[in-house]
Parts: sequence; C-alpha cells; structure tokens
Amino acid sequence: MDEQAMLTRDLVLRLCADPIDFDEEWLRSDGKITVPFTAPRDTSLIDTIVAAGRAMGVDHLLICRTRNEFAFEPVTDVPADTASIVAVIRGWGDEPTDLVVAVEDLSAAVLVTASELTVAAGPDDFLRPFVGRDLAGARTAFAEEARKDRDPRLLRAAQRYGCIDQGHATAARAPGPDLAERVAVRARRLRESADRTVAWMRALRGAWGWAMVAVLLAAALIVPGISASLPVLAGTLWLMAQFAWFARSRTVGFATLMRVVALGALMIWPAALAGRLLAGALGDVEAWVGPTYIAVLVEEPMKLLPLLLCRMVAGRRFRRLAAVDYLLLAAASGAGFHLAEQALRAATGGAGPAPVYGVLTLFPGWTELPGLGIQFSGHAVTTGLIGAALGLAIVGHRHYGARLWILPPLALWVAALEHMTFNAAIAGVDPTPVTAVLAALTGGGAATRWILLALLVAAVLLDHRLAGAAADTTPALPGEPPLAGLRRWARGRSVRIRVRVPGDIAPVFRRAAYSWALLPVTLVTALSAILHEFAVMLAAAARGPATLCTTWDFLRQRRAYAMGAARAGDRPWRRFPRREDLAASARSLRAALAPAPASLSVAAAASVLVALHPHVGSGYLGGEWAAVPESGGGFGYAVAVLGDAATWLGALSPVQQAWAWAAVAAFVSLLVSGWAVPRVHPTVGDVLRRPGHSITLLLGACAPGQTPYAITAVAGLALPRSTDRLLRG
Repeated sequence: MDEQAMLTRDLVLRLCADPIDFDEEWLRSDGKITVPFTAPRDTSLIDTIVAAGRAMGVDHLLICRTRNEFAFEPVTDVPADTASIVAVIRGWGDEPTDLVVAVEDLSAAVLVTASELTVAAGPDDFLRPFVGRDLAGARTAFAEEARKDRDPRLLRAAQRYGCIDQGHATAARAPGPDLAERVAVRARRLRESADRTVAWMRALRGAWGWAMVAVLLAAALIVPGISASLPVLAGTLWLMAQFAWFARSRTVGFATLMRVVALGALMIWPAALAGRLLAGALGDVEAWVGPTYIAVLVEEPMKLLPLLLCRMVAGRRFRRLAAVDYLLLAAASGAGFHLAEQALRAATGGAGPAPVYGVLTLFPGWTELPGLGIQFSGHAVTTGLIGAALGLAIVGHRHYGARLWILPPLALWVAALEHMTFNAAIAGVDPTPVTAVLAALTGGGAATRWILLALLVAAVLLDHRLAGAAADTTPALPGEPPLAGLRRWARGRSVRIRVRVPGDIAPVFRRAAYSWALLPVTLVTALSAILHEFAVMLAAAARGPATLCTTWDFLRQRRAYAMGAARAGDRPWRRFPRREDLAASARSLRAALAPAPASLSVAAAASVLVALHPHVGSGYLGGEWAAVPESGGGFGYAVAVLGDAATWLGALSPVQQAWAWAAVAAFVSLLVSGWAVPRVHPTVGDVLRRPGHSITLLLGACAPGQTPYAITAVAGLALPRSTDRLLRG
C-alpha cells in the first residue's frame, strides 16, 4: 500500500471513537474480541505487537497517531519488525502520544495510549501474544487491577470493554433458572451432602441396568420375535454414536440424547392415534392414501414433539444450545421413533424391506427398494435434517441474516417428499411426474444422508466460529492450540484477499469475496479447536479414568458456556454453570495435566451384534419385500405397526406376554438410565482395602451404558504420560 493512499483521519474514523477508545461498531463487526491491559512503553511492547502481526500471517502493518492534530498525516505502512516500528515512533519525537497499529484489512488492531493503557482487538490468535492464551482471565485481571489502583482511565476502559462484572447480570435483569437447571442444582447438592447415599443410589442404578439386560436376553429366549428386535436396538446405538461422534461442537450429553430416543419411541402411540383419527375424519378413502399422505402428515410433526417438550422444561438451556444440538435432539427423537417402528416390525415378522445397519454404513437404518432406485433414509435422518435446518436458522440468523430461515421449510419439504415417495412405492402407487422429478433431485433418497452430513459440518463450523468470538468470557483450555502455522497461513491469505477487494463493487460480490477469503480461516480454526480438545482428552486419558471423565464434562460445559455467551451477545442470559465454577474446573484440569470418545466405543460394541444377526445388514427380509395389505395402512404407518404388534401379542401365551412387557420395560429402562459420564471411580487402593465398597463404586460407574466409558478410560491408561506434549501446540 502506498503511504499516501490513506490519511490518519480515514483510518482513525474507521477504528476509533476517540484517540484512546475503539469504535463500538468496528468492534462488533466480525465478532472481534477486546482485551485491555497495561504494559510499559518499551521495545518489549513493540516486540509483542510484531508477534501479534505475525500470528495474523502478515508482513506489513499500518501505524499512525490518533490525536486530532495529526488527522492529515499519512498512515505509515511499515514492515512487521521491531526496528521499523521503533523508527517510525522515534520519528514523531520524544513526547508520548496515542497511536494505533492495525492489520492492513483492519481485522485487528492495537491501541497504545500515552499512559500504560493498551487495548488490543481482533481474533484470539492476534490477542494471545499480548496477554497469553487465557483471554478471559486477562480481562478479569485487568478489572481487578483497575479496582485496586482506582485509576479513572483504567476503570473507564474496564467498563467500556465489559471487563467489570462480566458474567454477572444484576438480580433485576438476570433470567431465572428453568426446571432442568433447578433439578441439576439439587442433584449436585445431593451429591455433595450425602456421598454415601448417592453411592448406593448409583450402585442401585447400575445393578438395575444389568438386571434389565438379563431380562432382555431372557425374553429373547422365551418370546419368539424378541431376538429379532435386539439388532435394531444395537443399530440405533451405533447410529446415535455416529451422530455424537461427528458433532464435535455439541453441548448436550449422550445421556440426554438417549432419553430423547426413549421419548421418540413413545411417540409411535400418539402418532397411531392421530393417524387413526385423521383417517376417520377423511372417511372412506383408498388404502394407499394412508401410508402415502396420512402417515407423512402425522409422523413428521409428531417426531418433533420431544423437542417442544425439552423446550418447555429447559427453556433457558435451549437459548444456550449450539446449532448442532438441534440436529442431535431431532435425530434422537427420529431414531427413537424408528427404533419403536422397526423393533415392533421385526418382533412381529411384518412384511417390508429391512433397514441396513452395516458397521461401516453412514447413518445406518436406511431402507432401499430393490429395482426401483428409491431409498428411505430413516426417521432419524429425515427428522435430523429438519433439526439441522432449525439449528442453523435459530443460531445463525443474527449473524448471517434472515435468509437462513428458508432452510427449515426446505428441509421439511425434502423429508416429507422422501417419506411420501417411499411409502407410495411400497403401496404400489406411481408418483406424479412432478413428484418423480422432485424426488430425483435427491437421488430417490440416496443423497439425503449426505445432505445431512453436509448440514452437520456446517453447523459445527458455525458453532466453532461463534464460540471463538466468546473466547473473552470462556476459560481457556490447557496447552496451546495446534496448527499454528496453518492458522497463520489462512489468516494471512484472508488479509491479502480482503485488501484487494474494490470498495465500489456491488455488495453481493463484495460479500462473496469476503466469504471466500474467510472460508479457510473458519475451516482451520474449527479444526484447530477440535484437535485441541482431542489433545486435552488424550493427555487426560493418560492420567486415569477420573481425570478423563472430568475432562469430558468440562469440555461439554465449556462449549455450552461459550455458545450461551455468543448467542446472547450484549443481552442478559442465564449463566449455567457459573463462570467462576467453570474457571475453577479449568484450573483443576490444568493442574492435573501439568506434571477416544465413549460414544464411539458404544458403537463398536453394538456393531458386533449388528454384524452377526441374520436379519440385519442384508437389506431385505426373506429376500423380497411384500406389498402392504390393503387393510394395514402401509409401511411406515404407525397404525399398521401397532395393529400387527397387538395381533402378535394376543397370540402369545400369558407367560410370554408377561416377558414381552418386561422386554418393553427393559428397553425403556436401558434408554433412559445409565448413560452419563461416571463421576466416581474405584481405585486400586479401594479394591485392596475395602473390596465391598469397591463393588459399590464399580456398579455405580459401570452401568450398561457407562461400560464404554470404562473401556475407553482403561485403554487410556496404556498411553504414555508424555502425551502432554500434544498440548504444546
């Protein structure tokens, strides 16, 4: 850039509200983080500024004085090295002055006042050279320094940039807790006040879970058909494990997802009732109308009811959800509905093509009609598609515009079209030419799973982009983020492209150019954050089960706090957990780490049963699929499934009926309990000194759903303690 291309007035008006304060509008653009701090006016500060510029991948910086008397001086474009910047400052004379140093595209800047007050603003990579990796701690330390020194300038800066009382809304403005938070707080108090009672309750939960496993296996031996439904349960676990594994920004626990699966399974009964009422209201219609239209109109909205229920009991929590959480909750509800439908069909021997639950299958549970080129991706995928669109629109519309609200109706249309086309093919009804053309856009349903995967990746990227903007309030992870060189390249590329975009082109082309420039930054920073979490988990796994499980909880709560702060912006929001508690957990974790996920292990264990069972993975039942009886209502029709189940149950003996109901109770019990990350683990010393107490702890930490956590934790003990080198960046 030529030195005469910009005057000081032009640069200062873009960045500053006055000579010692940044402009609030500029700070809000691109989600900049602001950290004020004090530093002596010497070459070490210049060295830090140069390091910050290099972290942005640039080799030139803009520098000028900010006071009004220098408004018509040219902005100086200097190489990003200490000697050049010092030479410019010395050329201004010996009198202290206020100055600003900015990156060429104005995405980051540091304001150096004549006093020791310095304010840096920009992405986290730009700020770390100034105050270290814990940006939130640096802001808190500055607020404490301002209070202690009672310096008016420091107090004013702390208030202006939100350092004082950050994270503490006043009692009059703070939203109250919801039901879910009150239950969580009471449960925590119970754990803290009655350790022995809680230990026995955990042991009872573990014993009950294993008893339900025994009941389920016994029912499979006694009741004909139950054994065919077990692989469906295993396939559902594998499906949910995939969702949880890919969703690297999720803030909901796997235990919550499994409870939503149970709720989704229960939705088959109200769906059947609503379908019967709607069919009765329509009067005498042809048999194909039920599965083709009624089933779609009833089942698709019914599968979203668990989300509304969650919204009712956890309203504040919903405002802290990540975009990918909406996908997970919707997919869990759909997976539960699919589990109930397919498990009942497998148990009763109902006609129809069997879902595919291959070990290496992406989002298993889909069904294909041979020779027709038509697939149904499964209720989990279709409902997850709607949830993904809702998440992107709800979380992203404040940052990317109201145009994102076109995604939910579009996703609902795709899901309903696929469901209707598949059911029509099962019923032997030819689609209209328009319907056939529209269905072909998704490959007859074959592309829906990949569309969902693309939306999942987009949701994860959106979540990490927003969470990165909340780094000023979120406790930092131990260690240094990886891929520093790649981040420098991406940010440097972004700066070089943005400074070359003409200012007089149409806004749509300018936005497109800026988006192209920022795309690698978004991808690389998200990948760096994900790998950083993996490095923390590996280092924690080498320290033992207790440290690893604590790390899992901390990472999820940290993401939830960051998303709450990012979504709230300047509005008051309910902080749970409190930032002080989260910061204390971060300090404990750093102290523990100083001197592969559970859901994937669930999937690996479940996939063995899937691979061995003869009715799952082949894609068909009996080699062919039969047409739906005219009185049945059609494949995927809840009324027909429950009707077949009632007929099957009535044909059983009283003893078999009792075992069948026991199997249903075992199904529900295993879904709703025993999936949380264990909090207490038996040690070798406990086993040797108090074996009876150790059995209690073992049952409390190894319920059926918690077994994969234990397997992962034990496997982590084989890692060398030198894995903490991964935290060095």
